[in-house]
Amino acid sequence: MNKVSIKGSLFLSLFLLSGVLFAQDPIGSETVTVIKPYTPEVGDANKIRESPVRADSVDLEKKPVKYSIFSVPVASTFTPSKGRATTVERSRPVKVFDNYATLGFGNYTNALAEFYSNLEVNRSDNFGIYLRHNSSQGGIDGVVLDDKFYDTEMNLSYTSRNRDLGWKTEVGGEHQLFNWYGLDPLANLSDTELATIDPKQNYYSVYAGGEIELYDSFFDNAEATFRHTGDSYKTAENHFDATGTFEFNIADELITTNIYADILNSKFEETYFNTASGMDFTFMNFGINPSLLVLRDDLTLDLGLAFFYSMDAENSDNNFYIYPRVSASYRLAGEYFTAYAGVEGDLEQNTYYNFVQRNPYVSPNTEIRPTNKEYNAYVGAKGKLSNSIGYNLRGSYVSELDKSLFRRNPYGSIDNESDYTYGNSFNVRYDDVRTLSVFGEISVDVNRDFRLAINAEAFDYSTDTETEAWNLPDFKASLNADYQITEKWYAGTNIFYVGERKDLRSFGDPQLMDTAPETINLDSYLDLNAHLGYRFNEQLSAFVKGSNLLNNDYMRWTNFQVQGIQVLAGVTYKFDF
Repeated sequence: MNKVSIKGSLFLSLFLLSGVLFAQDPIGSETVTVIKPYTPEVGDANKIRESPVRADSVDLEKKPVKYSIFSVPVASTFTPSKGRATTVERSRPVKVFDNYATLGFGNYTNALAEFYSNLEVNRSDNFGIYLRHNSSQGGIDGVVLDDKFYDTEMNLSYTSRNRDLGWKTEVGGEHQLFNWYGLDPLANLSDTELATIDPKQNYYSVYAGGEIELYDSFFDNAEATFRHTGDSYKTAENHFDATGTFEFNIADELITTNIYADILNSKFEETYFNTASGMDFTFMNFGINPSLLVLRDDLTLDLGLAFFYSMDAENSDNNFYIYPRVSASYRLAGEYFTAYAGVEGDLEQNTYYNFVQRNPYVSPNTEIRPTNKEYNAYVGAKGKLSNSIGYNLRGSYVSELDKSLFRRNPYGSIDNESDYTYGNSFNVRYDDVRTLSVFGEISVDVNRDFRLAINAEAFDYSTDTETEAWNLPDFKASLNADYQITEKWYAGTNIFYVGERKDLRSFGDPQLMDTAPETINLDSYLDLNAHLGYRFNEQLSAFVKGSNLLNNDYMRWTNFQVQGIQVLAGVTYKFDF
């Protein structure tokens, strides 16, 4: 387009626009009267009745498909087998029998017998009978006095469980025989003097007790036991022990309260050295222990205190004790690492019966006191190294006032008429002892058939009045293993090691007073025990047990050698009436 055309077009547009603007007259004011509102109407619509016609060029003609099958025979020898659903292998449940009997014999004329029977009275009640006997006729090399022993116990129980509660009552009796055969080598007794010594000591015990448990009540459970203990020297001890537990849930927290009652009376007819007459001891201890259990995800916290009131009726001496009972644990790495710590104390009532179970060669004129365990402070860690290996590590510091220690009695007395005054018995000494210990344990569960546990603990003692912590080891360790070899064969072993201990050799005979008391060391020892068994069927099995398989001639207590290699074989039969 040239310049003349552009100018012409522009002139023509301005001329038309000006004409339109000048052609409009200004609108004046007028009055308009509306006679009828405007009503729009829709006219009739007529539907078009015509369809579009498709052109022939759009249509496509279908071509017919012709095909044929050409069959060729194929030779085949494959024959498919019928399918079968896979089944899950289920282990046969172990049948539980209500009764069993065990009988075994071994060298040293050892005998073992056990019998248990559970009789169903009705759907909720059961009556139980338990008998146990373990004995040996002795025969330790180098022992000149009788060294046989036996231990027999019978227990009768009645148990009932229903929807709301369960309860149990039991009565029983026990007879134990031991001999004070551990003569001091310096005694140099003649055959005539040896023939006058009767080292036999019999312990008798009868007991009755019961317990009850309520399932839907703030009163959770309670139990009580009464035991009478006597011996061949007219010792008589009566001990009543009862505990009860109450539980409350307040604001999703568990509050537990334990109550205790412990009453003891021990009377000894025997005298020893400077004791002019027999000894009587009467203690009554009552306690209460409230605690609060806090659970927060991985944190478990138990906050409690224990209050005890102890009365020494013979000496008119009463004491009040307060003990901490606080423990906490926190899972830092799930089940693989859990840290824990605590501080706990307790008042422990010592009894003649408990002393006999720990050391059967204790003399029948033992002083009885409660032990004031001020605190046991500990810290540790436990968890798993893998799915089959667990561990537990702990360090602790314990402070105990009037801790009981076994120390050998002096050799000889003024009259020297007692059969246990030849340095062949032990008495109990009390002292304030503080113990520092380190403990470690590893447990291995390879599978259902093999389990192994190893633990060890080292001790360091500090005493106030006694020169040593008598007969307490400086180290202990043990190994336990059980192996189900096959469905019928099974085996196990137990190995324990006890470190050195210290005892005192002293004399009460004026003719031997030129020999000053001296501290002696008891050597450490290792004891290997094992068992092997075979199950003929569900009811009958045979076993062989071996003890002290290393044949170590060690002494658990001063001058009391143990038996050498012991082998005992027997059978166990399970049955139902």
